[in-house]
Amino acid sequence: MKARSKHLPADERKAVTVDAVVELAAEQNPSGITTAAIAKRMRLTQGALFRHFPSKEAIWLAVLEWVAGKLMARTDKAAKTASSPLAALEAMFATHIDFIARHPGVPRVIFGELQNHDDTPAKLMVQTLINRYRKRLRVVMETGKSQGELDPDLDTKAAATLFIGMIQGLVIQSLLAGSAARLRKDAPGVFAVYLSGIRRSR
Repeated sequence: MKARSKHLPADERKAVTVDAVVELAAEQNPSGITTAAIAKRMRLTQGALFRHFPSKEAIWLAVLEWVAGKLMARTDKAAKTASSPLAALEAMFATHIDFIARHPGVPRVIFGELQNHDDTPAKLMVQTLINRYRKRLRVVMETGKSQGELDPDLDTKAAATLFIGMIQGLVIQSLLAGSAARLRKDAPGVFAVYLSGIRRSR
C-alpha cells in the first residue's frame, strides 16, 4: 500500500482501511489479521485506527459493506448495459469474476465470515448480499424466459443458486491453485456449459 496522509477525512480514512484489509486478506488467513497489522499497513497507530472504528468487528463490517456496494453496483451496471437477458447474465458473471480476480482478498474474507458459528453483523451482511444477488439473477432469468431466450420450464431459483455456486467453486479452485489467473482462465468454459443448460432449445 502506498504511503497515505495521516490527516485524511473520515470517509477517506475508512476507504483506506478497507483497502488495507483486502490487501492483507489476499496475503494471509483473514482470521489472523489483527488491528495492529491493519494499522501497520496503513502506517498508523492502533489508536488512530480506533478513532474511526470502535472495534475489529466494525472494520470487518465496513469491508463487507464496501464489497456489497461495489459488487452489486458493478453487476447491475453490466446487466443494464447488456443487449439481452442472456447477455446480461454473461456480463454479470464476467464482471463478478473480474471483481474477484482484482481483489483476491474479498472471497477469503467472505468465506471466513460464513464459517463463523455466531450470527455476527458481518455474517448477516454476507447472507443479505447473497440473497440480494440471487433475487437480481432471478429477475434477469424471468425476463429471459418471457422473451424466449431461456427454457420456459427453467427453475430460476435453482438456476440462480447454481450461478452463484459456479463462482464459489471457481474461487475455491483458484485459491487451492494459488492463482487468480486460473479463475479468469476457467470461467468462460464453465459459463458456456451453464448457458447450454438454461438456454431455450431451438
